[in-house]
Amino acid sequence: MAEAPKLAKITVDGRVIEAPAGIPLLQAMLDAELDIPHYCYHPKLTIDGSCRLCQVKIEGMPKLQISCNTQVRDGLVVSTQDPEVALARRGVMELLLLNHPLDCPICDKAGECWLQNFSMRFGSKISRGLEPRRKRQKRIDIGERMLLDQERCILCRRCVRFCREVSKTYELGTFRLGDRTVLDIYAGRRLDNDYSMCTADICPVGALETKDFHHKVRVWFLEEVGSVCSGCANGCNIHISTYKNRIWRLTPRRNDAVNETWMCDAGRLTYKAVADPQRLRIPLVAANGTLAPVDWPAAIAAAASAMGDLQKQHGAAALGAIASPHLSNEESYCFGRLLAALGVEHRAMAVRRGKADDLLIKAEKAANARGVRELGLVRGADDGVEELLQACERGVVRGLYVCGDDLLAAVDRERLARILGGLELLIVQVTTLEDAFKSAQVVFPTTMLAEKDGTVTNHAGRVQRIEQAVRPPDGWLTDGAIFTALLNHLQSREEKFAVPEIWRALEQDGTAFARIRFAELGAYGAPLA
Repeated sequence: MAEAPKLAKITVDGRVIEAPAGIPLLQAMLDAELDIPHYCYHPKLTIDGSCRLCQVKIEGMPKLQISCNTQVRDGLVVSTQDPEVALARRGVMELLLLNHPLDCPICDKAGECWLQNFSMRFGSKISRGLEPRRKRQKRIDIGERMLLDQERCILCRRCVRFCREVSKTYELGTFRLGDRTVLDIYAGRRLDNDYSMCTADICPVGALETKDFHHKVRVWFLEEVGSVCSGCANGCNIHISTYKNRIWRLTPRRNDAVNETWMCDAGRLTYKAVADPQRLRIPLVAANGTLAPVDWPAAIAAAASAMGDLQKQHGAAALGAIASPHLSNEESYCFGRLLAALGVEHRAMAVRRGKADDLLIKAEKAANARGVRELGLVRGADDGVEELLQACERGVVRGLYVCGDDLLAAVDRERLARILGGLELLIVQVTTLEDAFKSAQVVFPTTMLAEKDGTVTNHAGRVQRIEQAVRPPDGWLTDGAIFTALLNHLQSREEKFAVPEIWRALEQDGTAFARIRFAELGAYGAPLA
């Protein structure tokens, strides 16, 4: 077991701070919530030391030191407020602004730009520049999802280090020397790696921009909610940025136990499904050979009645179920209660699979497959899919309750069409109605993670909070509310779907979730074991 790093005591502006010996002085001061301006330093990248903005005065040293490349050691006495430090900061800011374009009104970074922020707080109030500003290329298409504005670049080289050290794809570099130096892509290359949009996050100015967010909405209108990416089983922590009940972007939220400060491009773009024009917005019930819109109570009654009739005619074993890895832990628990009340034994979970890497991207393209397994809803090497399909083909299972559309990617389409077409009852809960499900008797619209509260469990067994960022239409039933309403209808009760109450049940029922307290789940989640 590695020994804990030795703590050192340093004094900064008269305040004593304890920090691990050997870490960057800048990081120690930032961890202590001191306001130290900096550009090139990033906690997850190597030290560059190029911007010179983090200079401080250290007792016993003849000149100012850059705090990013100064290691913490016991007894350091540091001043960040000395007049010499303030003068150096103003000088750095003046040099950076000599050629920086004054296009803040049209820059997407305006409102969260570090150059804008630090120049107002630490820079000079007047400009002494006499020469015209240097011209560079603007809005260069450097990748499928990225744009580059060379005029805005302050050459901090964060993006260059990211491509070398994190994505390890080496697309970006700095070229030429002196005041002619520019950021660009290497000849014949494109910034198209799976994490390319992270370069826009770490760019302190508006030099690197994502095409997806380019000129969409001013950032000061956005409200941010902490949540979890639904793109794969890694469960990257994210900020969901909304305005007028619409999602405009997803950005990574730091969690060193899950995604550090990164997320993949595919995960960033998952928000578009929330506003998909093809998305179902109202329940459908089969009538005269076609699916017709109905209100939620009518759909609940139709589904409950159909499941009851099927089991009366053929027995409890006649109904099977497909759980969804896209539901929250709480919703999956409610689905399990519904299936237990119906006596459903044939259960499975289909999980869409795709590209994976050794950084963040996991093969399972769902946020909560681990949670479904931990709740005991499914078992087997393939989560019970093949066993359930064979039971359908033998006629043992005559009806299916299908949550999610992952089954379409997990099973041969011809075989699936044959199985679904031969069922006496099909109930589906999906975001969009695919052709394979048009033989359903009842169709419920499902709710996405950004529209609900609760928790999900990532591939490593970390339980993490999700919070509602956008509101579904009035009268909408979330997935958990659908399962609860069906159970109420079957058992003549009047319970409501409430996350805290479900966690009280989870804490008592002996599952892996019993040791976790919902109220104690912080911003970074908690491991199951």
